[in-house]
Amino acid sequence: MTKEELAAYIQEKYGEKLTPLESGRYDLLYEVSKDNLLDVAQSLKDDENLQFDFLCNLLGADTKEHFEVIYNIASIYKNLRLDLKVILPYDAAEIESVQKIWPAANWYEREMWEMYGIEVKNHNDLKLLLLPDDWDQGFPMRKDWDAPDFVRLPEVD
Repeated sequence: MTKEELAAYIQEKYGEKLTPLESGRYDLLYEVSKDNLLDVAQSLKDDENLQFDFLCNLLGADTKEHFEVIYNIASIYKNLRLDLKVILPYDAAEIESVQKIWPAANWYEREMWEMYGIEVKNHNDLKLLLLPDDWDQGFPMRKDWDAPDFVRLPEVD
């Protein structure tokens, strides 16, 4: 299936739940609401024409206005790639765990929770992974994070 065929298939089958975004430079990129995330993720994995069975990466991003959670997924059997983006409000950011769909999400979700403070609901082992056990200085990947010995470099456009 070509990138164009994949886009047409996604539009036809999932168009009401996935919004295409123009910034998908190499792989198709879609926005999905946090309420539809689990349903869409499971459907993309179970769809026999797609079989998105592999979570390549999961990451958080702070835009200063909101958080974004990006899922890079692939189908090993169909040789397909796709990216999903969920936009979360800056205050009270929380998202459901996709660990039951893609077990590899375990560490990615822990890292996102630890570094950004994005709450991951229904995660089975949400505990510190990268920071010391006694860490109490906030979330180091947030744009507004500050610490006594932290030197902020200018933003690059």
